[in-house]
Amino acid sequence: MMICCIQILLLLGVQLALSIPNFFYHDFRKGNGNKEIHFSGVKLHVDSAQPAVFAATGDNVTLPCRFWYEPELTSPREPRVKWSWQPAAGGHETDVLVAIGSRSRSFGEFRGRVQIRQDFPGDAALVMTNLMLNDTGRYHCEVVDGLEDKSTSVYLELRGVVFPYQHPRGHYHLSFLAAQQACEQQASTLATFSQLFQSWKEGLNWCNAGWLADGTVQYPMTRPRVPCGGDGLAPGVRSYGRRHLQLHRYDVFCFSSTLQGKVYYLQPSHTMNLTEAQQACQEDGAQVAKVGQLYAAWKLSVLDRCDAGWLADGSVRYPITRPRRNCGPSEPGVHSFGFPPPQHKHGVYCYKSGDELM
Repeated sequence: MMICCIQILLLLGVQLALSIPNFFYHDFRKGNGNKEIHFSGVKLHVDSAQPAVFAATGDNVTLPCRFWYEPELTSPREPRVKWSWQPAAGGHETDVLVAIGSRSRSFGEFRGRVQIRQDFPGDAALVMTNLMLNDTGRYHCEVVDGLEDKSTSVYLELRGVVFPYQHPRGHYHLSFLAAQQACEQQASTLATFSQLFQSWKEGLNWCNAGWLADGTVQYPMTRPRVPCGGDGLAPGVRSYGRRHLQLHRYDVFCFSSTLQGKVYYLQPSHTMNLTEAQQACQEDGAQVAKVGQLYAAWKLSVLDRCDAGWLADGSVRYPITRPRRNCGPSEPGVHSFGFPPPQHKHGVYCYKSGDELM
Protein backbone atom coordinates (compact mmCIF):
# COMPACT_ATOMS: atom_id res chain seq x y z
CA MET A 1 0.00 0.00 0.00
CA MET A 2 2.80 2.41 0.92
CA ILE A 3 4.62 1.71 -2.40
CA CYS A 4 1.41 2.45 -4.33
CA CYS A 5 0.97 5.79 -2.50
CA ILE A 6 4.57 6.79 -3.25
CA GLN A 7 4.03 6.07 -6.99
CA ILE A 8 0.87 8.23 -7.00
CA LEU A 9 2.71 11.10 -5.30
CA LEU A 10 5.56 10.89 -7.83
CA LEU A 11 3.09 11.06 -10.74
CA LEU A 12 1.35 14.08 -9.19
CA GLY A 13 4.72 15.76 -8.76
CA VAL A 14 5.61 15.29 -12.44
CA GLN A 15 2.21 16.64 -13.54
CA LEU A 16 2.68 19.69 -11.31
CA ALA A 17 6.10 20.35 -12.81
CA LEU A 18 4.69 20.09 -16.33
CA SER A 19 2.09 22.74 -15.46
CA ILE A 20 4.72 25.33 -14.47
CA PRO A 21 5.35 27.90 -17.26
CA ASN A 22 8.84 28.29 -18.78
CA PHE A 23 10.09 24.98 -17.45
CA PHE A 24 13.20 23.47 -18.99
CA TYR A 25 13.65 19.78 -19.71
CA HIS A 26 17.29 18.72 -19.28
CA ASP A 27 18.43 15.33 -20.51
CA PHE A 28 22.04 14.71 -19.47
CA ARG A 29 23.06 12.48 -22.37
CA LYS A 30 26.73 13.21 -21.70
CA GLY A 31 26.45 13.52 -17.92
CA ASN A 32 26.66 10.84 -15.26
CA GLY A 33 24.94 8.25 -17.43
CA ASN A 34 21.73 8.23 -15.37
CA LYS A 35 19.85 10.56 -17.81
CA GLU A 36 18.54 12.60 -14.89
CA ILE A 37 15.60 14.95 -15.64
CA HIS A 38 15.77 18.47 -14.20
CA PHE A 39 13.39 21.44 -14.42
CA SER A 40 14.35 25.10 -14.00
CA GLY A 41 13.34 28.58 -15.17
CA VAL A 42 15.64 28.56 -18.22
CA LYS A 43 13.95 29.60 -21.46
CA LEU A 44 15.02 28.87 -25.06
CA HIS A 45 14.94 31.64 -27.70
CA VAL A 46 15.31 31.36 -31.50
CA ASP A 47 15.59 34.27 -33.94
CA SER A 48 16.69 35.23 -37.45
CA ALA A 49 18.69 38.38 -38.16
CA GLN A 50 16.68 39.10 -41.32
CA PRO A 51 13.27 37.98 -42.60
CA ALA A 52 14.34 37.56 -46.24
CA VAL A 53 17.47 36.74 -48.22
CA PHE A 54 17.96 37.52 -51.92
CA ALA A 55 20.26 35.54 -54.19
CA ALA A 56 20.55 34.09 -57.70
CA THR A 57 20.86 30.60 -59.16
CA GLY A 58 24.30 29.11 -58.72
CA ASP A 59 25.03 31.30 -55.70
CA ASN A 60 26.03 30.17 -52.23
CA VAL A 61 23.84 31.72 -49.54
CA THR A 62 23.45 31.69 -45.75
CA LEU A 63 20.02 31.74 -44.09
CA PRO A 64 20.53 33.18 -40.57
CA CYS A 65 19.24 31.49 -37.42
CA ARG A 66 20.56 31.59 -33.86
CA PHE A 67 19.40 30.30 -30.48
CA TRP A 68 20.20 31.27 -26.91
CA TYR A 69 19.01 30.68 -23.37
CA GLU A 70 17.78 33.01 -20.63
CA PRO A 71 19.35 33.04 -18.17
CA GLU A 72 22.60 32.13 -19.92
CA LEU A 73 23.78 28.59 -19.28
CA THR A 74 27.22 27.86 -17.86
CA SER A 75 27.69 24.66 -19.87
CA PRO A 76 27.18 24.27 -23.66
CA ARG A 77 24.11 22.49 -25.01
CA GLU A 78 23.58 20.46 -28.17
CA PRO A 79 19.90 20.86 -29.07
CA ARG A 80 18.31 19.36 -32.15
CA VAL A 81 18.23 21.79 -35.10
CA LYS A 82 15.84 21.13 -37.96
CA TRP A 83 15.50 23.15 -41.18
CA SER A 84 12.46 22.62 -43.41
CA TRP A 85 11.23 24.25 -46.62
CA GLN A 86 7.83 25.51 -47.74
CA PRO A 87 7.94 25.96 -51.57
CA ALA A 88 6.92 29.38 -52.89
CA ALA A 89 4.32 27.61 -55.04
CA GLY A 90 2.72 26.04 -51.96
CA GLY A 91 2.42 22.35 -51.20
CA HIS A 92 3.80 20.22 -48.39
CA GLU A 93 6.63 21.35 -46.18
CA THR A 94 9.67 19.13 -46.67
CA ASP A 95 12.72 18.45 -44.51
CA VAL A 96 15.99 20.07 -45.53
CA LEU A 97 18.41 19.13 -42.76
CA VAL A 98 18.47 17.80 -39.18
CA ALA A 99 21.52 18.31 -36.94
CA ILE A 100 22.60 17.56 -33.38
CA GLY A 101 26.00 18.99 -32.58
CA SER A 102 28.44 18.12 -35.35
CA ARG A 103 26.21 15.35 -36.72
CA SER A 104 23.78 16.23 -39.48
CA ARG A 105 21.69 14.70 -42.25
CA SER A 106 20.29 16.43 -45.35
CA PHE A 107 17.39 15.25 -47.49
CA GLY A 108 16.11 15.06 -51.06
CA GLU A 109 17.22 17.74 -53.52
CA PHE A 110 19.16 19.43 -50.69
CA ARG A 111 21.40 16.45 -49.99
CA GLY A 112 25.03 17.47 -50.26
CA ARG A 113 24.16 21.19 -50.74
CA VAL A 114 23.37 22.27 -47.16
CA GLN A 115 25.08 22.36 -43.77
CA ILE A 116 24.80 24.14 -40.40
CA ARG A 117 27.38 26.94 -40.09
CA GLN A 118 28.16 26.77 -36.31
CA ASP A 119 30.58 29.73 -36.28
CA PHE A 120 29.72 30.59 -32.66
CA PRO A 121 27.69 29.12 -29.79
CA GLY A 122 24.02 29.11 -30.81
CA ASP A 123 24.74 29.57 -34.51
CA ALA A 124 22.23 27.44 -36.47
CA ALA A 125 22.46 29.28 -39.82
CA LEU A 126 21.85 27.16 -42.91
CA VAL A 127 24.56 27.36 -45.58
CA MET A 128 23.26 26.48 -49.05
CA THR A 129 25.44 26.00 -52.12
CA ASN A 130 24.67 26.02 -55.85
CA LEU A 131 21.16 27.48 -55.57
CA MET A 132 18.57 26.12 -57.99
CA LEU A 133 15.59 27.87 -59.56
CA ASN A 134 13.14 25.91 -57.43
CA ASP A 135 14.87 26.69 -54.11
CA THR A 136 12.79 29.84 -53.58
CA GLY A 137 10.37 29.70 -50.66
CA ARG A 138 10.10 29.95 -46.87
CA TYR A 139 12.66 28.10 -44.72
CA HIS A 140 11.85 27.23 -41.10
CA CYS A 141 14.57 26.90 -38.46
CA GLU A 142 13.36 24.84 -35.48
CA VAL A 143 15.42 24.26 -32.33
CA VAL A 144 14.36 21.54 -29.89
CA ASP A 145 15.97 21.02 -26.47
CA GLY A 146 14.05 18.50 -24.43
CA LEU A 147 10.48 19.80 -24.18
CA GLU A 148 11.45 23.31 -25.30
CA ASP A 149 10.66 23.88 -29.01
CA LYS A 150 11.14 27.29 -30.69
CA SER A 151 11.36 28.31 -34.36
CA THR A 152 11.79 31.18 -36.80
CA SER A 153 11.63 31.51 -40.59
CA VAL A 154 13.54 33.12 -43.46
CA TYR A 155 12.21 33.68 -46.99
CA LEU A 156 14.62 32.96 -49.84
CA GLU A 157 13.90 34.96 -52.99
CA LEU A 158 15.87 34.56 -56.20
CA ARG A 159 16.75 37.57 -58.33
CA GLY A 160 15.80 37.20 -61.95
CA VAL A 161 13.28 38.05 -64.62
CA VAL A 162 9.65 37.07 -65.24
CA PHE A 163 8.59 36.67 -68.85
CA PRO A 164 5.37 35.62 -70.60
CA TYR A 165 5.48 32.55 -72.78
CA GLN A 166 2.97 31.00 -75.18
CA HIS A 167 2.65 27.81 -77.21
CA PRO A 168 3.98 27.97 -80.80
CA ARG A 169 0.38 27.57 -82.04
CA GLY A 170 -0.65 30.77 -80.29
CA HIS A 171 -2.26 32.00 -77.08
CA TYR A 172 -4.08 29.84 -74.54
CA HIS A 173 -2.91 26.35 -75.48
CA LEU A 174 -1.16 25.31 -72.23
CA SER A 175 -2.56 23.24 -69.38
CA PHE A 176 -0.84 23.69 -66.01
CA LEU A 177 1.43 20.66 -66.58
CA ALA A 178 2.24 21.80 -70.13
CA ALA A 179 3.05 25.25 -68.73
CA GLN A 180 5.48 23.73 -66.21
CA GLN A 181 7.17 21.76 -68.97
CA ALA A 182 7.34 24.78 -71.28
CA CYS A 183 9.14 26.84 -68.65
CA GLU A 184 11.58 24.03 -67.84
CA GLN A 185 12.38 23.58 -71.54
CA GLN A 186 13.30 27.28 -71.70
CA ALA A 187 15.78 27.21 -68.77
CA SER A 188 13.26 28.64 -66.31
CA THR A 189 10.54 27.69 -63.85
CA LEU A 190 6.95 28.75 -63.21
CA ALA A 191 6.87 32.25 -61.71
CA THR A 192 5.40 32.80 -58.26
CA PHE A 193 2.88 35.51 -57.49
CA SER A 194 5.48 37.54 -55.58
CA GLN A 195 7.82 37.40 -58.58
CA LEU A 196 5.06 38.50 -60.96
CA PHE A 197 3.99 41.26 -58.57
CA GLN A 198 7.56 42.57 -58.36
CA SER A 199 7.81 42.53 -62.16
CA TRP A 200 4.54 44.47 -62.39
CA LYS A 201 5.97 47.10 -60.03
CA GLU A 202 8.98 47.30 -62.36
CA GLY A 203 6.70 47.92 -65.34
CA LEU A 204 5.67 44.54 -66.77
CA ASN A 205 2.47 45.10 -68.76
CA TRP A 206 0.91 42.06 -70.43
CA CYS A 207 -2.63 41.58 -71.66
CA ASN A 208 -2.70 37.75 -71.81
CA ALA A 209 -3.40 35.64 -68.73
CA GLY A 210 -0.88 33.01 -67.71
CA TRP A 211 -0.38 30.22 -65.19
CA LEU A 212 1.59 30.84 -61.99
CA ALA A 213 3.30 28.29 -59.75
CA ASP A 214 0.38 28.13 -57.30
CA GLY A 215 -2.11 27.09 -59.98
CA THR A 216 -3.72 30.51 -60.32
CA VAL A 217 -4.04 32.41 -63.60
CA GLN A 218 -3.15 36.11 -63.57
CA TYR A 219 -1.80 38.94 -65.70
CA PRO A 220 -0.03 42.26 -64.92
CA MET A 221 -1.53 45.52 -66.17
CA THR A 222 0.23 48.88 -65.78
CA ARG A 223 -1.78 50.70 -68.49
CA PRO A 224 -5.45 49.63 -68.41
CA ARG A 225 -7.18 49.59 -71.79
CA VAL A 226 -10.39 48.29 -73.34
CA PRO A 227 -9.09 44.99 -74.82
CA CYS A 228 -7.49 44.06 -71.48
CA GLY A 229 -10.37 44.01 -69.05
CA GLY A 230 -11.48 47.59 -69.64
CA ASP A 231 -9.92 50.99 -69.06
CA GLY A 232 -12.06 51.66 -65.99
CA LEU A 233 -10.09 49.28 -63.78
CA ALA A 234 -7.05 50.37 -61.78
CA PRO A 235 -3.57 49.10 -62.71
CA GLY A 236 -2.52 45.94 -60.92
CA VAL A 237 -2.07 42.19 -61.18
CA ARG A 238 -5.46 40.84 -62.23
CA SER A 239 -6.47 37.32 -61.31
CA TYR A 240 -8.75 34.64 -62.71
CA GLY A 241 -8.20 32.70 -59.47
CA ARG A 242 -7.45 28.99 -59.39
CA ARG A 243 -8.30 27.14 -62.56
CA HIS A 244 -8.64 23.45 -63.42
CA LEU A 245 -5.09 22.19 -63.89
CA GLN A 246 -5.95 19.75 -66.68
CA LEU A 247 -8.96 21.23 -68.45
CA HIS A 248 -8.19 24.94 -68.69
CA ARG A 249 -5.70 26.40 -71.16
CA TYR A 250 -3.72 29.63 -70.83
CA ASP A 251 -0.27 31.07 -71.46
CA VAL A 252 2.35 30.99 -68.69
CA PHE A 253 4.62 33.33 -66.78
CA CYS A 254 8.10 31.85 -66.38
CA PHE A 255 10.98 32.95 -64.15
CA SER A 256 14.67 32.80 -65.03
CA SER A 257 17.62 33.76 -62.86
CA THR A 258 21.32 34.49 -63.29
CA LEU A 259 23.09 32.86 -66.23
CA GLN A 260 25.87 30.37 -65.62
CA GLY A 261 27.31 31.23 -69.02
CA LYS A 262 27.01 33.74 -71.86
CA VAL A 263 24.37 34.52 -74.48
CA TYR A 264 25.65 36.15 -77.65
CA TYR A 265 24.53 36.93 -81.19
CA LEU A 266 26.49 34.87 -83.68
CA GLN A 267 27.50 37.16 -86.52
CA PRO A 268 27.19 35.01 -89.65
CA SER A 269 28.27 35.84 -93.18
CA HIS A 270 24.65 35.19 -94.17
CA THR A 271 21.31 34.56 -92.50
CA MET A 272 20.31 30.96 -91.76
CA ASN A 273 17.32 28.71 -91.45
CA LEU A 274 16.71 27.00 -88.09
CA THR A 275 18.75 23.87 -88.91
CA GLU A 276 21.69 25.94 -90.17
CA ALA A 277 21.48 28.11 -87.03
CA GLN A 278 21.71 25.04 -84.80
CA GLN A 279 24.76 23.82 -86.72
CA ALA A 280 26.41 27.25 -86.55
CA CYS A 281 26.16 27.38 -82.75
CA GLN A 282 27.49 23.82 -82.45
CA GLU A 283 30.47 24.64 -84.67
CA ASP A 284 31.18 27.60 -82.38
CA GLY A 285 31.25 25.32 -79.34
CA ALA A 286 27.83 26.44 -78.11
CA GLN A 287 24.14 25.67 -78.45
CA VAL A 288 21.14 27.71 -79.54
CA ALA A 289 20.03 29.88 -76.61
CA LYS A 290 16.75 29.21 -74.84
CA VAL A 291 14.14 31.89 -74.24
CA GLY A 292 14.83 32.05 -70.50
CA GLN A 293 18.54 32.48 -71.15
CA LEU A 294 17.93 35.36 -73.55
CA TYR A 295 15.63 37.10 -71.05
CA ALA A 296 18.19 36.64 -68.26
CA ALA A 297 20.94 38.05 -70.50
CA TRP A 298 18.73 41.04 -71.38
CA LYS A 299 17.68 41.77 -67.79
CA LEU A 300 20.77 40.83 -65.79
CA SER A 301 23.63 41.22 -68.30
CA VAL A 302 22.11 44.20 -70.17
CA LEU A 303 22.29 42.45 -73.54
CA ASP A 304 21.24 44.88 -76.27
CA ARG A 305 21.12 43.81 -79.91
CA CYS A 306 18.99 45.13 -82.75
CA ASP A 307 19.23 41.86 -84.70
CA ALA A 308 16.55 39.18 -84.66
CA GLY A 309 17.83 35.65 -84.15
CA TRP A 310 16.65 32.08 -83.80
CA LEU A 311 16.15 30.56 -80.35
CA ALA A 312 15.97 26.91 -79.34
CA ASP A 313 12.16 26.76 -79.33
CA GLY A 314 11.97 27.90 -82.96
CA SER A 315 11.00 31.47 -82.13
CA VAL A 316 12.83 34.57 -83.37
CA ARG A 317 13.53 37.34 -80.86
CA TYR A 318 15.95 40.15 -80.03
CA PRO A 319 16.84 41.99 -76.75
CA ILE A 320 16.67 45.78 -76.47
CA THR A 321 17.77 47.69 -73.36
CA ARG A 322 18.15 51.06 -75.17
CA PRO A 323 15.13 51.64 -77.41
CA ARG A 324 15.98 53.53 -80.61
CA ARG A 325 14.73 54.12 -84.11
CA ASN A 326 14.44 51.09 -86.39
CA CYS A 327 14.71 48.69 -83.43
CA GLY A 328 11.06 47.94 -82.78
CA PRO A 329 8.84 49.25 -79.95
CA SER A 330 9.76 52.30 -77.91
CA GLU A 331 10.13 50.27 -74.71
CA PRO A 332 12.94 48.00 -73.50
CA GLY A 333 12.31 44.29 -73.65
CA VAL A 334 12.84 41.06 -75.53
CA HIS A 335 10.86 41.63 -78.69
CA SER A 336 9.47 38.72 -80.67
CA PHE A 337 8.69 37.85 -84.28
CA GLY A 338 6.81 34.78 -83.08
CA PHE A 339 7.43 31.32 -84.55
CA PRO A 340 8.20 31.74 -88.25
CA PRO A 341 8.52 28.73 -90.59
CA PRO A 342 11.87 26.99 -89.93
CA GLN A 343 13.06 27.60 -93.49
CA HIS A 344 13.02 31.38 -92.98
CA LYS A 345 16.39 33.09 -92.76
CA HIS A 346 17.62 34.86 -89.62
CA GLY A 347 20.64 35.18 -87.37
CA VAL A 348 20.95 33.14 -84.17
CA TYR A 349 21.55 33.66 -80.45
CA CYS A 350 23.94 31.09 -79.00
CA TYR A 351 24.65 30.12 -75.42
CA LYS A 352 27.94 28.93 -73.92
CA SER A 353 27.95 27.53 -70.39
CA GLY A 354 30.59 28.56 -67.87
CA ASP A 355 32.56 25.37 -68.53
CA GLU A 356 32.56 26.00 -72.29
CA LEU A 357 33.89 29.54 -71.78
CA MET A 358 37.03 28.27 -69.99
